[in-house]
Amino acid sequence: MSTPLADQLRPQSLAEFVGQPRLIGDGKPLTLAARSGNLQSMILWGPPGVGKTTLARILAQSSAANLVELSAVLSGVKEIRDVVAIAKKNREDFDQQTLVFVDEVHRFNKTQQDAFLPHVESGLLIFIGATTENPSFEVNNALLSRATVYVLESLTEDDLLIVLERGFKHLDVSIDIDKIAKTIIVGHADGDARKLLNMLEIIVVAAKDASRNIIDEDFVVSVLPRVFRLFDKQGDVFYDNISALHKSVRGSDPDASLYWLTRMIDGGVDPMYVGRRMIRMAVEDIGLADPRALTVALDAVSAYGRLGSPEGDLALGQCVLYLACAPKSNASYTAYNNALAFTQKRGSSAVPAHLKNAPTKLMKDLGHSDGYRYPHNEQDGYAANVQYFPDNVGPEQFYKPVDRGLEIKIKEKLDRLRQLDANQISSRKRKN
Repeated sequence: MSTPLADQLRPQSLAEFVGQPRLIGDGKPLTLAARSGNLQSMILWGPPGVGKTTLARILAQSSAANLVELSAVLSGVKEIRDVVAIAKKNREDFDQQTLVFVDEVHRFNKTQQDAFLPHVESGLLIFIGATTENPSFEVNNALLSRATVYVLESLTEDDLLIVLERGFKHLDVSIDIDKIAKTIIVGHADGDARKLLNMLEIIVVAAKDASRNIIDEDFVVSVLPRVFRLFDKQGDVFYDNISALHKSVRGSDPDASLYWLTRMIDGGVDPMYVGRRMIRMAVEDIGLADPRALTVALDAVSAYGRLGSPEGDLALGQCVLYLACAPKSNASYTAYNNALAFTQKRGSSAVPAHLKNAPTKLMKDLGHSDGYRYPHNEQDGYAANVQYFPDNVGPEQFYKPVDRGLEIKIKEKLDRLRQLDANQISSRKRKN
């Protein structure tokens, strides 16, 4: 059985490594660590196919440490104990340090992760963990505090083109590949070098079987009819995408908002989740600057529920454009949070007598509703200078409209009503 192309082309040195310019290069942290040969425990966090395992192996070679590799999927506490025993023997017999590389470290439970702690602490082991998940959530704090986290990024299109050229040259076939075909393969790879090389191998084999002289756009599309995007419906990629969508809407960029929406739908997101998130955007970031935004969001979710994909996707697209273009205000969102915090801090206060309900004679006799002024019977439908807060509270101003959208009018009205309150207070003072 032949070795996969991705393994055949695995870099053997940092000079051969493609991508990660923030970590690798003159003066960059991993290059400095490799040159010094004095490695510290670390966690390599990044998406699939960016070189986490390769980096660990290169770093191990630079340090002259004995490399032991573990897969968190296949290993448990027993295997960890075996590694510790090997490390002790290497130190006693050869004065050699042991570097243990744990792939998919996030799959280890707390007990398994804790098994490394005393040995990392004593310096018996250099620990390198690789994970596609956020270490803040998936790695124990104790282990995390003893390791430096390095973030690896998805490979760029230029990075992937370099990998593709290397792979095509290595295959050594008398077949040409055109520029458009390369672009499609790179797009399909979605930042993953391993995925790219696997696809390239499949395409070249198919081209040889078909006795083709050139690999072009039509052939690539016929071999790779379905694009599977990098999209984890529960992990960091998912939350990063939804965050980008929300912030693009908040930032009033309709084009970027539509990009993130379509990217998520293309990646297989639950459209109803996106719909619910857009309802939140309408309330949190638009609010009373355009109250219609909430109606638009609710209608879009309802339309999707009736139509499903792909027809219902258009309703979500229309909604996200409306939200992005709408005037923005978080005044109602802030007002609610301010009021809630105030309420939780102050606790319960008695309802003033004039605001109490009085459906029975007894309640009326007790003074419930006494002195209540019915606004509809007042001039302009407003009872000036009526106290609606409890006697020992306020008045407080939680809601502060902004000078955007409908809230301009709301602000003008509230300012006018507060002026009526002030006028009545002044009038009473003059009478007294």
